[in-house]
Amino acid sequence: MNGADGRAVVQFRFAGRPVAARAGDTIAMALWRDGAVALRASSRDGAPRGVFCNMGVCFECLCRVDGATVRACTTVVRDGMQVEPGGRP
Repeated sequence: MNGADGRAVVQFRFAGRPVAARAGDTIAMALWRDGAVALRASSRDGAPRGVFCNMGVCFECLCRVDGATVRACTTVVRDGMQVEPGGRP
């Protein structure tokens, strides 16, 4: 299946729920488009954290993909990936 822009649609899971994304999108942009803005909680005070720099410089958008900690803003979605909030640098 293709989206309105002609790119294939891929499915992944975030915190157990299905998310549809466009092939080539990063996790951060796919989740933003889906309405999820909090990708982890601050280790200091538990405040929600999300995308800040969107270019891989900071660690605000850390999440776990299939068990590995990655930056959501630089990791491209792939069909069937399991994404969980959180992660440590």
